Amino acid sequence: MARIAGVNLPPNKRAEIGLTYIYGIGDTLAKKILEMTKINPDTKIKDLDEQTVNLLRETIEKNYRVEGELKREVLMNIKRLKEIDSYRGSRHSKHLPCRGQKTKTNTRTVRGNVRRTMGSGRKPTAQKT
Repeated sequence: MARIAGVNLPPNKRAEIGLTYIYGIGDTLAKKILEMTKINPDTKIKDLDEQTVNLLRETIEKNYRVEGELKREVLMNIKRLKEIDSYRGSRHSKHLPCRGQKTKTNTRTVRGNVRRTMGSGRKPTAQKT
């Protein structure tokens, strides 16, 4: 089983897809990494030998910020926005979207699926006696 950047890669996936399980590596970056290391993207993770896995690990660690380091950087950027009292920082503090989306009907995921509109969550009216 291949373990890169603290993540166990799924053995039955292609290398191109398996690398995307690492936080900070998407489709494009995975293709780029495999191209740099000259590994066939269609190879399954379980078929990669130890030497190839070490080559991948070294390439990712030297050239890219992934997993904990990247998460820490993102959190520090958000913290900086809050400290300088920017508009985006205040939106982060209030758990609201900060990129211009409307908030009347959408943004359920950011707000924690809270339904604040008129009819949502309403109980049915009582029966007549």
